Amino acid sequence: MFPSFTGSTRRPRQVNLSGRNSNPFAATASSRQPSSAPATQSTVAHAQAERALRQQERRRLPAAVTIQRSWRGYHSRRTARTAWRRDWDAREETDHLSGAPRVIGKSESVPYKSEAACLHQLILLVHFASPGDRGDVHRLQHFARRYRDSVSPPNHVSSLDLWTFPLLRLGKFIISVLKESKPPATCVNVPTLLELLCAVATAVPQQLSSYSMQYYGVLGTLALIHGKEHQMDVCEQVRLGIMVIVAPLRPKNSRSADAYKGFASQFLRVPDIPVSMLRILSTEIRIEDLTLALDSLLTSPPADSLLQIRGRDELLWLTSYFLYLYRSTKSHHPSSVDAIYVSVLSRLISPLSGDIASRIDANSNTSSVDTVTSASTSPVPRSPLPPFVRAEVMNLVSQDHVSSLLQHAATPNVSTDELPLAERKKQISALAVYALTLLRAFPRKGDEIRMWLFYGTAPAVDARKSSSIPAIKYYYNAASQTKIFSLVQSDPTRAIGLLNPSARRAAKEPVLRGRDEQWQIILLFLELYPIVLKVMDDEEFLTGANATDSNESSTRRSALALEQVRDLSLFLKSLAFSMYWNASEIAGVEEPENKNSIAEYFSGNLAALSDHHPDARTPRSQEVTIAGLPGMTVQYMKGMVTGLLRMIYERDSRRKFLPSDHWLMTQWFEMDRFISAVVQEEEEKHKIQESYDVDPESRLDDAADDDSMEEEEEAHDDLIGTQRTQQVRRIERLRRQQRKVSRRKYLESVTPRLEILQNMPFFIPFATRVQIFRQFVLLDQVRRRGTADPDLWRFSMMHNHRSEMGKHKAKVHRESIFDDAFNQFYQLGEGLKEPIQISFVDKFDTVEEGIDGGGVTKEFLTSVTSEAFNSMNGLDMFIENDQHLLYPNPTAVDERKELLTQASEPEGSPYYNESVRDLLHRFEFMGRIVGKCLYEGILVDIHFAPFFLLKWALTGGLNAATKESSYRANLNDLRDLDEQLYQGLLSLKNFVGNVESFGLSFEVTDILFPSDHPNTHPSQAPIARTRELYAGGSAVPVTNSNRLVYISYMAQYRLSRQPYHQTAAFLKGLATIIAPGWLSMFNQHELQTLVSGTADGIDVADLRRNTQYSGLYAVGDDGLEHPTIQLFWQTVHAFTDADKANLVRFVTSTPRAPLLGFGHLNPKFSIRDGGGDEKRLPTT
Repeated sequence: MFPSFTGSTRRPRQVNLSGRNSNPFAATASSRQPSSAPATQSTVAHAQAERALRQQERRRLPAAVTIQRSWRGYHSRRTARTAWRRDWDAREETDHLSGAPRVIGKSESVPYKSEAACLHQLILLVHFASPGDRGDVHRLQHFARRYRDSVSPPNHVSSLDLWTFPLLRLGKFIISVLKESKPPATCVNVPTLLELLCAVATAVPQQLSSYSMQYYGVLGTLALIHGKEHQMDVCEQVRLGIMVIVAPLRPKNSRSADAYKGFASQFLRVPDIPVSMLRILSTEIRIEDLTLALDSLLTSPPADSLLQIRGRDELLWLTSYFLYLYRSTKSHHPSSVDAIYVSVLSRLISPLSGDIASRIDANSNTSSVDTVTSASTSPVPRSPLPPFVRAEVMNLVSQDHVSSLLQHAATPNVSTDELPLAERKKQISALAVYALTLLRAFPRKGDEIRMWLFYGTAPAVDARKSSSIPAIKYYYNAASQTKIFSLVQSDPTRAIGLLNPSARRAAKEPVLRGRDEQWQIILLFLELYPIVLKVMDDEEFLTGANATDSNESSTRRSALALEQVRDLSLFLKSLAFSMYWNASEIAGVEEPENKNSIAEYFSGNLAALSDHHPDARTPRSQEVTIAGLPGMTVQYMKGMVTGLLRMIYERDSRRKFLPSDHWLMTQWFEMDRFISAVVQEEEEKHKIQESYDVDPESRLDDAADDDSMEEEEEAHDDLIGTQRTQQVRRIERLRRQQRKVSRRKYLESVTPRLEILQNMPFFIPFATRVQIFRQFVLLDQVRRRGTADPDLWRFSMMHNHRSEMGKHKAKVHRESIFDDAFNQFYQLGEGLKEPIQISFVDKFDTVEEGIDGGGVTKEFLTSVTSEAFNSMNGLDMFIENDQHLLYPNPTAVDERKELLTQASEPEGSPYYNESVRDLLHRFEFMGRIVGKCLYEGILVDIHFAPFFLLKWALTGGLNAATKESSYRANLNDLRDLDEQLYQGLLSLKNFVGNVESFGLSFEVTDILFPSDHPNTHPSQAPIARTRELYAGGSAVPVTNSNRLVYISYMAQYRLSRQPYHQTAAFLKGLATIIAPGWLSMFNQHELQTLVSGTADGIDVADLRRNTQYSGLYAVGDDGLEHPTIQLFWQTVHAFTDADKANLVRFVTSTPRAPLLGFGHLNPKFSIRDGGGDEKRLPTT
């Protein structure tokens, strides 16, 4: 029952050899006699030593046997090699030579008498030769000369021939010798050995292909080391080099793929291969085998090693050589590899996109049309691309190359309906990856690449139709047929797992096969469709889907059907909603834990914040990449989706083609508490920003400044400091980037409603957004003043000895109201948010009587705006279009500079700069005044052009890739700027003839001081200034193929570049008072309503309910109105709509009612008695 029972009841003896007392209850050393622990330890150590000696003795004999066997083997091999060497030398001496070491310097050689004798010497040589033995190297070179001069050396042998194995060993020996031939290695005659290697490769190409990596690795090393050593004539060097290179590549056998792999990965990495050699190589190699070899290297498991062990420069050279060889041999080979070529090239360029983008124009002084900055930054020093690399890379973005991609990516002579659906999607995916990679690698030519892709055509889906379909429709059809499109369109939550498969919610969803390929197709369409919307007018957008005539313009034929636009907008709505609402889950940020105190969140302790969010300290804060494309992050995609969705929404807001409730997504929110939740998020966001100690104004330029600063630091990291210093600097930069990403992710996780409001406000009803706007203002007033009541604030300031109340008081002359306001209030800056106190004075400096209960301030603001925005007042800062809508004068800065030049003021002088700066400060002050009116809820009767208001709406959303979602100039906005220019460009776009007959080029002429301008002095003659739309544009004619690019550049210049400084100054002043995020909650039409009120009729009942009475007309205890007041309202009710509007204008300076009713009118509509003089007229 008990297997350990032995039958004895005696307790077994416990033997303790450690010398330690295992009994915790035993007496201590002080109470007992000294123990024998040292003696016990000595015994144990002695036993262990004896055991080690016995073990050593047991191993000694086998070790001696092994050593003797190894030595005997080595000695035997050395003896055999020595004997073979003597035999080899003796046979050479028998042929009347004086010994191998003494024939090295002789150029003459004696051929072998027979092939058998040559083979015998070859076999002996490969058996004893060693690469480290200089004598063997001499023998090899001697054999090479005799082999070359032999009677009939074998040109090709079969695998069963006696020559095969010796030649293979000879080739490996030559490779080993050449590999160790580093300068100074004067004993090695490289050309002689290369010639012998070429003969070996010609004889046994299939067998030597197994060692192609070593073979071409040595050739590449020799090209690097000996490329500039003139050991032989240059032409002879090129000829021999080509022979050695192409020897394994010419034959078509089962190992050809290995040979091309070695050639591609080892030799095509060498810089500065002569073009003459490349030209000959292009006629000797099979480009389809080279393409397939690269495809195998990049798609098989070793692909990572190919892209990792090769430096960026080596990959650039490899890509350039591949481009040259493919382009040179393209006309001689079938196009069946074009789809693979696109795939290979996209994989090669993908990791190089950042290098290409930063180095392509390193030595260029050209400026991008897309880039306009308010403060110029010093260029980041970058090593330019080598001329050959730059030339080949630039061929990638040539018009012919890009526009033909669609045809080349399709299988030739096969219609798309004959291809399996999976194969068709694979082809489109390869094209999408390539096009997206080009856009990332060449950001300066992004618009041109998109336009050329747009010009491309695809084969018709129906093989019976010979016509082709526009590229945009082709891309849309491919994108809309993906599973992702239908899943996201039906359920926004499905986008979480599709964007980040590692998200927790994604674990519950089935794995979608081909997820990356589907995203690649969708992303390509999202990149291209905005460029079409920029040059497509509203008529084409609404009716172009029915165009079937081939003579119709390309934009009209590219228009999607309105049903397709509706489906697209539903997909974009769901995708954008999920990317903002579930931003933390998509980014992999854990949900915030519940803390005991909210102070732990917003205490300003960055360490606590980092503990709460481990992303601030761990690499997990890196961006989630979409579709396996470097640089295609969720953040970039978010901006791209937001920008396209807003462009479609702007179309619909101009001319409705979608249902009125199409854009709302209120079903996904708890609308009964939505306003309070958004206000709470705004307060939390403010606290988080304070905890990071970020200046509010600097946050406006975080995206641009941080990126440029990081690029500059990265460029200097490798130039300054020791290696350890550089490493520390890089680590610090990475930590700063991680903190920035962590902060953005955390803000997105705690303010999802706010993010949606700032980037996609049309998801929420307009009335709700107006209430939120007023709540934001109220929250800001309480935060700044401690109270929203201006009188309480004034009272507290009066009793504060350090108060700066005097700065908020001003005396204003009515004849110079704008200048006085500018001189006295510009220095306030953000302090203009506080209540101001105005005293009007006449020309004798006498103060007008009155009590400023809010009405005087309102009169001041309305008067300032009336004077500043009046195009006839001589300020000439804002001008009107044909619809009398205002926008900044685009030539104001240039005209100011021209006047200074005419006054002989040198450019760059202090007065010159101060004068230009003063003009921009006035634009900035006008923005502050408009912001003050919005802040105080004061309506002003000024109307701005929609394209100008659109820039207000797109200054927010700073956490959503502002560069992608900011204002994009388009053809339709030109209509609000210049109707004649719009019609002219529209005619150019639709012209059916040759537009080159117009003699246009990529330049534009600005007219300063136009004669038809009312503020132009009669003595001032108009001045014409011609500028290029981009560097070198004056030499580029406008043709049928690039006219859409010309229209896009023209719209961008007129709407963005020309008025940039004026618009930027105005928006800077506006942002000083109104946070840009608040403005981004509205579109251009809604912003106009915020400024001047609604165009609806006056609700007299609402006005009566919200009217205050004082003096004689104050309502008594009986609650009845004064008879005069009753008569007043009876009269007002009988007014026409025009008279009601005039009454409101008389009192409030604007004929429109406040957005939320007269209850939100500031100051309140009030009536009091004016005395007993019956001849006195009503005053306000």
